[in-house]
Amino acid sequence: MTAPILQNPWRLLLAINAAVIVGVFVHKIQLPPYVPYIHLLVDYHFGFIKRALIGAIVALFTDKVPVSLVFTLGGATWLVTLGLYARLFQKTFSFTAKTLPLFVFIAGSPFFLKNFMHTLGHFDIYGCVLAIILLLMPAGSLLFVATAALFAIILVLIHHIHLLMYVPTIIAIVVIRHYLAYGYNRSNVAFGVLAFALVSALFFAAQFLGTMPIPEADFVAYLKTRMADPSRTDLLQFAYIWYQPLAKEISDTWGRLPHNILGVPVFALLIWLHTPLWRFFANLIRALASEMHRRLVVAALIGISLAYLVMFAMVFDYSRWISNWAVCMFLILHAVKMLPAKQEAPLIPAEDQKTNIFGLIVTLIPRVGIVRPF
Repeated sequence: MTAPILQNPWRLLLAINAAVIVGVFVHKIQLPPYVPYIHLLVDYHFGFIKRALIGAIVALFTDKVPVSLVFTLGGATWLVTLGLYARLFQKTFSFTAKTLPLFVFIAGSPFFLKNFMHTLGHFDIYGCVLAIILLLMPAGSLLFVATAALFAIILVLIHHIHLLMYVPTIIAIVVIRHYLAYGYNRSNVAFGVLAFALVSALFFAAQFLGTMPIPEADFVAYLKTRMADPSRTDLLQFAYIWYQPLAKEISDTWGRLPHNILGVPVFALLIWLHTPLWRFFANLIRALASEMHRRLVVAALIGISLAYLVMFAMVFDYSRWISNWAVCMFLILHAVKMLPAKQEAPLIPAEDQKTNIFGLIVTLIPRVGIVRPF
């Protein structure tokens, strides 16, 4: 009985992943949600400001925001992401014994759903869920491009750093699923360029014009009126981020760099543990029928990675950034699978001992973290 499980353990690894996620959730709800909670309090009461869309939507439904809403809203978003990703995997690869190792390496990766559980309430997951929706939508008309532009606008209003975090992936999905699959002409290219210009203009408006226009003490006083428990002033300690200029963010990041850079070998190790997945991704790209498609996919992966490199230089939440970079790679993998191929790429082997060991280690790692590894 033991030998078959060790030889083909993927169902067991899936069950272990589920148990690990439950453990991460139990741990998470015991921690104070400093940054996620304050984002639910900030709205457009004082005019257009950055990082205020989620709080503005919450303000439509309630005047007083309980701390528990962080976990309720974050948990609901996480469950939606899980459901949509399962649907995407079913659509792209289907669930079979042969595809189960691929599902475990992606869905069970510490970069993906487990880390989204650890960062419950943060805004990263919204970029992921909207990108998954784009991968599930029909892509044959300009409505697809317009929807992608709308999603990018929503993400920038949630947090302008999404221009680097998930907007490049959304652009890559649009290029792969619409322009490469259905062709391009003057009108749809012009529409895409105009949409990108609009999103970019919104980013610069949020970055440079979205600063809170009142003194910080008055801002904090207003936030207290939105709190269900105004005595929890400890949850307002990050109010300064609505006043902090870009230069200060970069200065803080570079000041912490000597310490935070120590996590890079750990990130490299975590990426290496996904070697069977990256090998499959490379084979998927090589199997594409068009040389132009292969080159553009590689260019897209480089472009997404460069955006994350810029983000690394600007904001120091390195564990979150590397995790979301990996998620973007997972999503582009699905987009590539939708392109015409000259042959089927071999799946991750289900009975290879080395692959099984990698899968077990990936499964047992509960999350990557927010700033430093673990």
